[in-house]
Amino acid sequence: MKQPAYLTSGDRVALISTARKIDQRIVDSAVKTFSSWGLEIVPGKHLFAEEDQFAGSDELRMQDFQSALDDPSISAIICARGGYGTVRIVDGISWKNFLELPKWVIGYSDVTVLHGQLQVLGVESIHASMPVNFPSNSLESLETLRAALFGESLGYSFAPHDFNKNGTAKGELIGGNLSILYSLNGTSSFPDTHGRILFIEDLDEYLYHIDRMMMTLKRAGYFEQLSGVVVGGMSDMNDNEVPFGKTANEIIRNNLSEYSFPVCYGFPAGHLDDNRALIMGREVVLSIGSKESTLFF
Repeated sequence: MKQPAYLTSGDRVALISTARKIDQRIVDSAVKTFSSWGLEIVPGKHLFAEEDQFAGSDELRMQDFQSALDDPSISAIICARGGYGTVRIVDGISWKNFLELPKWVIGYSDVTVLHGQLQVLGVESIHASMPVNFPSNSLESLETLRAALFGESLGYSFAPHDFNKNGTAKGELIGGNLSILYSLNGTSSFPDTHGRILFIEDLDEYLYHIDRMMMTLKRAGYFEQLSGVVVGGMSDMNDNEVPFGKTANEIIRNNLSEYSFPVCYGFPAGHLDDNRALIMGREVVLSIGSKESTLFF
């Protein structure tokens, strides 16, 4: 994987939205946080555009992202928020200049589309919180984003979980939001899973949807060659009037039960206030034990 250059004080970070529309509050949040790190926020030209729920038309959102990718004075690109819409523009993006001079692309949730595409292109990216969430994020969440951008060491120790499948695995970290990964099935933006460690998280899904998504990825063969799985937040799940009968983690455990690779649950990343930064595409060592689990980049 190609690694974009780490940031230094004075670098410029583009703020765009590839999905849902935003307001000034989100910009203020980004400016406050990044300025405290010595970085300059550069808003996209059409950042406040609106078209229904989107941050402007597909064309305008595409223009802002393309401009940030091509501008050599921009060292990183952070997506202001998720929602829906990134998949509508990804096929219109030219990666030619970006691949010659890679830069960090940051976000999560709907931005999983970009993480998937970048994993296919062979460039690292950062799965981390976005400005819409900065006001409610834990200090650790924001600090790990800063550390990832500035090239400081990243490693996590986290509590054991009853569903964990103990063991040690090494491989490049891929994945993101489960619903988005499911929607990328069969497209040119779905990453190769062979020998890699898959991270998944999700929010506000019906439990039977979680089962359907896991079953689809399983039937497509994506789990067969994995080295390990990291399960993050499975937050605010919904159920039908007739209960599905299992929690999201139980559904995931059942779908992965036949595989021998290690699996950990409850990792602090996803739609959580404590959303720790992950460098997607970077090789990690995952160790899952009865007393403690660790993930080191």
